[in-house]
Amino acid sequence: MGGGYGRAPREAQTNPVRELKETRRSVVRERAVLVEVITASDDDPSGHRDRLEELGRLADTAGAEVVATMTQRRAGIHPSTYVGSGKVEELKALVEAHRAHVIIFDSNLSPAQVRNLEKATGTKTIDRSELILDIFATRARTLEAKLQVELAQLEYALPRLKRLWTHLSRMEGGGSGGIATRGPGETQLESDRRIARDRIVELKKKLRTIDARREREVLARGDRLTVGLVGYTNAGKSSLLNALTGSDAYVEDKLFATLDTRTRSWPLPYGLTALLSDTVGFIRDLPHHLVASFKATLQEAVHANLLLHVVDASTEHVRADLEAVEAVLEEIGCKDKPQLVVLNKADLLDDPVRLDILSRARPGAVIISAKTGQGLEELRAAVTGRLVGPLKEMVIRAPAADGRLQAWIQQHATILDRRMDDGEIVHTVRLPERLAAEISHVARTAARAAGSHT
Repeated sequence: MGGGYGRAPREAQTNPVRELKETRRSVVRERAVLVEVITASDDDPSGHRDRLEELGRLADTAGAEVVATMTQRRAGIHPSTYVGSGKVEELKALVEAHRAHVIIFDSNLSPAQVRNLEKATGTKTIDRSELILDIFATRARTLEAKLQVELAQLEYALPRLKRLWTHLSRMEGGGSGGIATRGPGETQLESDRRIARDRIVELKKKLRTIDARREREVLARGDRLTVGLVGYTNAGKSSLLNALTGSDAYVEDKLFATLDTRTRSWPLPYGLTALLSDTVGFIRDLPHHLVASFKATLQEAVHANLLLHVVDASTEHVRADLEAVEAVLEEIGCKDKPQLVVLNKADLLDDPVRLDILSRARPGAVIISAKTGQGLEELRAAVTGRLVGPLKEMVIRAPAADGRLQAWIQQHATILDRRMDDGEIVHTVRLPERLAAEISHVARTAARAAGSHT
């Protein structure tokens, strides 16, 4: 059997934190059967993601090999097994025929549903949230990410802790329910729950400290221009960060290649520099525990002056991806944050009409390819306009002896005309509105200083 099948805890084991780590139900190298249930309450799937295709990519990212899939349409979910009883038998036969090690549901299952499915099929069963948690656990590199993932895993596993102790039901007391089962196993279970809750409190305390430090760092940037990259996982955010800043952030054609926030300096026109931050990718139905745990990491997006919402324009489900990201942004308090939609991977689209339709659907969207460099200058100009306002022409009189002011004009403005007039240099310039207000103040201060020396 593939690595990672949850082992029954040893009876001498009394540390559920270590036990949960040892029994983490990963799917590395396992043969997987994917299950999708479409209910009457689901929207018309046209224009939406192929859920099984995405689940397959998640399984592949986790290291599993997909050997079969199953889809069922139902009016509503079955309370005991999620799928109907006939499908449970079909699922069991499918697992046996393909020698599968794990069943992965696209939906989130209750602890009871998992127990019932595992009992009926004799096969490990996990849901979408557990799969995503497993991927995050394998990709966490920094201490902060590891703490965040451990917290999310413990909060997810706590109500499911009982199944780690099912072997104790045959211990002293021996009955099938009620008082007859309240033997040492029940005492141990309560003890483990207490230890797990204590660890959750400890992790939250550590993360609050990290969160406070990160917020201080973000606020300490003061008036510096800040831009956050957000988007569906694998939309190309890290590739765009590299293309814009010349950095070498890790890039892989896998879901959730980036878990840790990276911030780089991004040169903009008119001598400006913005801090550009990459963030963890979002996904449909991102587990709530993960969103809550990664709140500190997402502070870069919360405090950014502008969000670049990066979209994979080559997919058939752009609208669904946009909606999924916007749902997470609302959850972290960024719903009303200024956004600029960036339609990436234009190099993979041969149909100019489709690109035109996409850009018209999102007025102001910029079409780019982080891979080829297409549209990156247009993106720089659009971001500059959003951050410091539209261009404005103005006349600036600067004392010829004020080298500092002359250098500022040279760096930050497009000089249209320059002439001497009574010991001053008169510049006709074009520059962004925010800088125009700044240079007016600097010029007035310089003029007063020059006057005081005459």
